[in-house]
Amino acid sequence: MRTKFKNANEAYEYFHNEIILNGVNFADTKALFNVGFTMENPMENAIHNPERKFNTEYAKAEWDWYMSGNRSIYKLGQIYGKIPVIWKRMADEFGNVNSNYGYQWMREDQIGHVAKLLRNNPDTRQAAISIYDGKEHIEYDTDTPCTYAVQFTVVDNKLNMSVYMRSNDLWYGFCIDQYCFSHLQQLMSKMTSYEVGTYYHHAHNLHLYNDKIN
Repeated sequence: MRTKFKNANEAYEYFHNEIILNGVNFADTKALFNVGFTMENPMENAIHNPERKFNTEYAKAEWDWYMSGNRSIYKLGQIYGKIPVIWKRMADEFGNVNSNYGYQWMREDQIGHVAKLLRNNPDTRQAAISIYDGKEHIEYDTDTPCTYAVQFTVVDNKLNMSVYMRSNDLWYGFCIDQYCFSHLQQLMSKMTSYEVGTYYHHAHNLHLYNDKIN
C-alpha cells in the first residue's frame, strides 16, 4: 500500500480504488484499517476527480465556519446560504454540533497555546490539539467527532502536521477534512513563521459507504 502522495487528489484516487479492491465489509461500508499516509503539498487540497465533484465553495464555507468558533449549524447556514442535511442530522435540539473542529481547537485557546509552544521551542513534542475526548462521551449522543487530535512538529524549519482520526469516510469526510486541516496547517505556519511542511493523515477506519461504491 502506498504511503506517500503529492497532494490530496492523488491520495483520494488511490484509496478510492484500494478500498474497492481490498476493503473489508464493515457496517454498510467497505473499509481499510489503520491507514497512514503523507501528502507532500498540503495546500494542493482541491479534489479534481470528476466523479466526486468536489465543491470548493462549500469546503471554504466550512473552514470559515470553523474559524468563527461558533458550533451552531445556523452559523454555517449564514455563511454558505444553506445547511447540508448531514449537519441537521448531527445537531442537537439547539442546532449545535461537536464536530465543528474550530470550536474544538479554540476551546481553552488550544490553537494559541500550540503556536506559543512552537515559537518558544521548535523541538517540542507537546504541540497537540485535542478534539475527540472520551471523557465527554455523554455529549456525543448525536454527534461524535471523527478526529482524535492534530499534532505539529518542526523538522528542518518546516512545520509538519499529523492528523489522527478514529473514522474517516473517504467520499465526504476526507475531502472536506483535509481541506480544512491543510488550512489549519497554513494558519499555524503563519502564526509561527515556519514554512509549511508535510501533512500526515492517519485513519483507524478509512471507508466508503456502499452506495458510493455502487
